[in-house]
Amino acid sequence: MPEDLERPGQAFLELVAVMQRLRDECAWTQEQTHETLSRYLLEEAHETLEALDSGDREHLREELGDLLMQVVFHAVIAAETAADVGGWDVDDVARGITDKLVRRNPHVFADGPARTPEEIDAAWQAVKATEKQRTSPLDGIAPSLPALSLAAKVLGREPAIDTSGGDVGSRLLQLVDEAQAQGVDAEEALRQAVRSRLA
Repeated sequence: MPEDLERPGQAFLELVAVMQRLRDECAWTQEQTHETLSRYLLEEAHETLEALDSGDREHLREELGDLLMQVVFHAVIAAETAADVGGWDVDDVARGITDKLVRRNPHVFADGPARTPEEIDAAWQAVKATEKQRTSPLDGIAPSLPALSLAAKVLGREPAIDTSGGDVGSRLLQLVDEAQAQGVDAEEALRQAVRSRLA
């Protein structure tokens, strides 16, 4: 292959090397922990979502890079912990998600029968349920999610949840339930409604 043609993934390896060098040589980077970085991870996730909503693809590329940096930063920090006490590195992160994608897409990587998007999603959820062995409908749902997203996740797992009541919270829950029934993402619908009013 010609030297001027970059192999897929090469830039990612360069990012890992740069992040490692910063961790080794930059006083600010050396001070960071998983905990001190948590606010940046949240900020970058929200900025990525904003870029996605804006439709500006170049801005989205930039924000995805910032979000990716956070993932690599956390992996570099974790790699400093010995494996026998829970340490892992960026390869473990990549390997974990790769294995998950292969397991949960048997229609591509094995002989799974799913063909339509609905069948594929149902198969994914079935494999996930087998893997997770949840003991509560709330297992695996981050309580820090925005309230509408949290409600949608809970209703997705517990569709029979009582949404009755006249208080504001109950009425909002009813609206999320109605949105789910119509195939509408309540969080995204509200975000778009607010954006359109501000335009």
